[in-house]
Amino acid sequence: MSSAVFKNARMVLPGEVVQGSLHVADGRIDALSGGATSALQGIDLGGDYLLPGLVEVHTDNFERHLMPRPKVQWAEMPALLAHDAEIAAAGITTVLDALGVGEADVDSLRGSAWNRVLNTIDICTERNLLRADHHLHVRCELPAPNTIDLFEPFHGHPRLSLISLMDHTPGQRQWENIEQARTYYTGKKGWSSEKFERQVEHAATLQAQYAEPHRAYFVQYCRTHGISLASHDDTTVAHVEQAHAEGAAMSEFPTTLAAAQAAHERGLLTVMGGPNVVRGGSHSGNVAAADLARAGFLDILSSDYVPGSLMSAVMRLVHDEVLTLPQAVAMVTRNPARACGMADRGELAPGLRADLVQVHMAELPCGGQQAVVRGVWREGQRVL
Repeated sequence: MSSAVFKNARMVLPGEVVQGSLHVADGRIDALSGGATSALQGIDLGGDYLLPGLVEVHTDNFERHLMPRPKVQWAEMPALLAHDAEIAAAGITTVLDALGVGEADVDSLRGSAWNRVLNTIDICTERNLLRADHHLHVRCELPAPNTIDLFEPFHGHPRLSLISLMDHTPGQRQWENIEQARTYYTGKKGWSSEKFERQVEHAATLQAQYAEPHRAYFVQYCRTHGISLASHDDTTVAHVEQAHAEGAAMSEFPTTLAAAQAAHERGLLTVMGGPNVVRGGSHSGNVAAADLARAGFLDILSSDYVPGSLMSAVMRLVHDEVLTLPQAVAMVTRNPARACGMADRGELAPGLRADLVQVHMAELPCGGQQAVVRGVWREGQRVL
């Protein structure tokens, strides 16, 4: 039986922080004890924090490595390995790789087939090349004509843990402000202003034709296959009411306080981005995640487009006295794990997976602190 002891640790438990030691046996947490340990052997954390491994439900990071520049596609295995290394370095031991399906723009990554990418994840997992435990979050662009066709490789896939319903038609939801949409598409995607205007003109036609039938298809798929469903960019109470009626478990990135409150009242877990917390607001001009946390309407943090933002967001919420450390850590561990049906991880508790993160708080010359991930273990095995 393989075993290990982590001693002299500040263990972040669901309701408190306890100085003590944690015992691991065969990849599971065996016991926790407060105070000093008599064990001569073991991993001495030197008073650093010991957290459960972070659980990431929505990251665009893999897509960024697959297409680092517009129209530049990178080889699948190097992209996956680079993404995985970055994820682990951020303290993430379970990741739902968010892969978008459906795009009218034929030059985009989300307008391409995902078969080779899925095969690469399987090969790397089988050969034990990955540091994190990889699952799938399929983001379905409802107004795109090819969404259902591009979803085909994911149908019945054992890694599929979450489906989210997206509609990025300019003029509503995330892109209610057309000029914010223009900045994004011309900046990140490299569109010309002329191309943006053409796409906006065509978007309403596509939405009218495809959004509702595609929505019905994926809602039914989740019900039939027991897959967690998330809405995306809810802006109005009506958006949330529709998602609730469809059985959604999560409301991802609500753009208004009213939508987040409506989600909270109906039992949908609200997901917001770590970059939103770190930057002090949304890059799209929408509601600030910290404001939702203060109001009690924030349940889960996602790294979105910056893996390292999860740990930084946790510490920012604690530093600004919005949440306690156990409350903030729950938003990146227990809450996302439970939302995706993963009851075997997300806490430091006997019987759960020994997915662990050592975090050192470095003192900065300016008087502040920076959380530094010093070690990561997945099922008791060190991966960083």
